Amino acid sequence: MNSLSAWFWSESFWLPPNVTWAELEHPPPGEEYPRADQLLSCLPLAFGVLAVRVLFERLVAKPCANILQIQAGESRRAQPNAVLERVFTSTTSPESRRVEGLSKQLDWDVRKVQRWFRLRRNQDKPSTLTKFCESMWRLTFYTGIFTYAIRYLWVSPWMWDTRQCWYNYPFQVKDLHTKYLYTMIIHLNSQQMKIQFLTLGDFLIMFVHHLATITLITFSYCNNMLRIGTMVMCVHDASDIVLELAKLANYAKYQRICDTGFVVFSIVFFITRLVIYPFWIIYSVLVESWEIVGPYRSWWLLNGLLLVLQSLHVFWFYLIARIAIKAIFKGKVAKDDRSDIESSSEEETDTNVKSRNKSHPNGSEQSPKKENGTNGFAKGGTKDH
Repeated sequence: MNSLSAWFWSESFWLPPNVTWAELEHPPPGEEYPRADQLLSCLPLAFGVLAVRVLFERLVAKPCANILQIQAGESRRAQPNAVLERVFTSTTSPESRRVEGLSKQLDWDVRKVQRWFRLRRNQDKPSTLTKFCESMWRLTFYTGIFTYAIRYLWVSPWMWDTRQCWYNYPFQVKDLHTKYLYTMIIHLNSQQMKIQFLTLGDFLIMFVHHLATITLITFSYCNNMLRIGTMVMCVHDASDIVLELAKLANYAKYQRICDTGFVVFSIVFFITRLVIYPFWIIYSVLVESWEIVGPYRSWWLLNGLLLVLQSLHVFWFYLIARIAIKAIFKGKVAKDDRSDIESSSEEETDTNVKSRNKSHPNGSEQSPKKENGTNGFAKGGTKDH
């Protein structure tokens, strides 16, 4: 076990040349350097945040939802069917060839099989009330963290001169503000990763995002890159605040506010994640740290994770831009390509099809014309991030 620990915490990997862990164990009197074991002390605070979230959703978010007349509602349930249920456990969206096979096996119409799977998928998804409460909590959480971070960074010299993130590195002392920020962000991304296991949709992309974020946060704390780490957090939270506002407007059916909010979110996302993040933060880690500290093994890992996040930002902005353009030129937000909630208009169409079939002697289904649903923000945990 000792040999494994020594291999994992190898100084040649984690630290710049000619720096040892022993040196970091002896900070100046009254000061403290970050240590990996200190992350465990964040757990009680994280559980405290979770308790606050539960109380907030019950005592604040739900009363607000009632004022806005947002109800939980009851989703239509798929009729019990053992054959289809077995298939659903292996794949929630079977391919067309398998659907045709199930149609013949059950003597059902293909569309009826497709409708069964759609209803079955929607059974496991949260109601609008639940999503509203979760989104309102995230809005409050993001706003609190962003305000706290900005107040902390505004008086920090490295916010205005990023080269100071690397002067005297890694012998930079830690303060309580940084510890609180790191605890909150780790808690939030852990919760978001848990949500990804409970939802469908862009699972892999969001999972990679949250995994990369948690790894970056933990890595930067262990490696004492707290200054640049807090700046990364602040940049990511800015656009999330506007997104959660737009989601709340969507759940409350304030379409104009929703559309305006999404356009503003697109602009803020572009500025923070495609301008400030790559040309200010990544530039500092890639270029300035190379000049001041020099590259070492974990330095390459850090930059790799930062570039993974940047690649996701570019992909997401492509999707966001498509939706924002529709909001500007069509007057309302179209379905978010990243959303895992299927349009309720499809169920309405099914009902219309049934009523029309009654008027056709042969009972054949007519080709329905889909309405343009406006549920682009239905997903409870879109990121971004």
